[in-house]
Amino acid sequence: MLHIQDKGERMNIVLRTVIATLGWCCLPGMAGIHQVQLNSEPDRVATPLQIAWPYIGTLVPRSAAEIQQSNWTLGCETLCRDFANYEEYKAYLVPLGIKKIRLQGGWAKSEKQKGVYQFAWLDRIVDDARGRGLAILLETDYGNPIYPGGGGADLAGGFPVSEEALAAWDRWVEAMAVHYKDRVQEWAMWNEPDINKAHTPRDIARFNVRTARIIKRVIPDARIAGLSLANNTPTLLEACLKEIQREGGMDLFTWFIYHGYAPNPDSSYVNVVQQQAVLARYSTVARMRQGENGCPSEMAHRFALSNIPWTEDSQAKWDLRRMLGDLGHDVESSIFTICDFNHTGREMNRKGLIRANEKKEVIGIKKAYYAVQNLVSIFDSTWQRQSITGVCFSATNIARYGYHKGDMRLCVFWESAARPAESFTTRAVTLTSDHAWQTPVWVDLFSGRVYAIPKEQIKHEQGKTTIMDVPVYDSPTVITERRALTLAP
Repeated sequence: MLHIQDKGERMNIVLRTVIATLGWCCLPGMAGIHQVQLNSEPDRVATPLQIAWPYIGTLVPRSAAEIQQSNWTLGCETLCRDFANYEEYKAYLVPLGIKKIRLQGGWAKSEKQKGVYQFAWLDRIVDDARGRGLAILLETDYGNPIYPGGGGADLAGGFPVSEEALAAWDRWVEAMAVHYKDRVQEWAMWNEPDINKAHTPRDIARFNVRTARIIKRVIPDARIAGLSLANNTPTLLEACLKEIQREGGMDLFTWFIYHGYAPNPDSSYVNVVQQQAVLARYSTVARMRQGENGCPSEMAHRFALSNIPWTEDSQAKWDLRRMLGDLGHDVESSIFTICDFNHTGREMNRKGLIRANEKKEVIGIKKAYYAVQNLVSIFDSTWQRQSITGVCFSATNIARYGYHKGDMRLCVFWESAARPAESFTTRAVTLTSDHAWQTPVWVDLFSGRVYAIPKEQIKHEQGKTTIMDVPVYDSPTVITERRALTLAP
């Protein structure tokens, strides 16, 4: 039976259930807009996972309005190229629980006639998102072919290079900064410039500094993320930072963004730690930021993580592991992306948390959406990371991170040796902690299901707590206090 500590908690769960039923499942219909209902039932994610411990409830999702602050940014990209339809998926943003979205400015979409700026398309998105309580990270990209030498208007497009095009770029960036100075505080540079092999680190650095200086002139307190590199190689980062320093531009940037897709997301952190060390040599203030990462839900033949037999199960596990690995390394993290999109001339990019068809219509909610919803319902800014040296497992190749909130402790862990797979078979390990757990529970973030840890599995001796037969598999699970969670029966 679900343990509800008091009448107030019971009422809170009832109110959330009503909100979930009326506000999240029955999404407001709009003429011509394809909508699919969200599932708010406790068994919304069915898996074959078998856990012997007593099931006590399922995590109650929290909307973005219920979370004060967290580590996450949600990708809402490619709207500048009409690869996706914001109207189709906007109702799913707030229920997910992430409070910030990433958008791309789209020079070619905003200036179709020289000197005439049309921001109405982006205004509709920015104003709608802000009206939903969401903050914006606005990226300045790509080029504009109406100018000779104006650069490419899609991924891997080159920077503007002609004198006329560069002057036009400067005017557009200034116009956009003026237009959004009261609505957008976080900005990012041209997306993935390093995948265009014509761009040297010096080219990237100079273009970043040029663009950031314009934004800072208009919005002095703007927070700007530099580089937006596709790769996460420390040598490339350092080459770019050297050039930015040479240009006198280090103080322009609050973060430096990398992407760095990998089939096993845990393999990324050797480079992440090295990048953090590189950046520390150039700035005591700026931080690394993961600006775009996600996993397809099926085999892809183009783009990152292609030619691997992904499924909705392995996608959800991958997304959870990448988000929590980033959090565990003190890196602000972006999930790519909210919805599948049709990359014209290439193929459907299936990294969305929501399934869409080639007409850009929402046709389904993937398991990854609910898994991310479970994760963000727990991991907000009220949990502070702490050293994990006091927690040991009787097995190797287990990623683990520790957090605390007041006197409560939380440990999140998973098998990290290989890329996420389709199996839900667990192995039993022993966990030893220097924290005296009071009423510990085991949480499967994939499904949101929560299990009581039987008293006979717990031993307290010599200042240590030992929990035996802890299930672990290649998807993140949590041990924390029961009172840290809000559950539905």
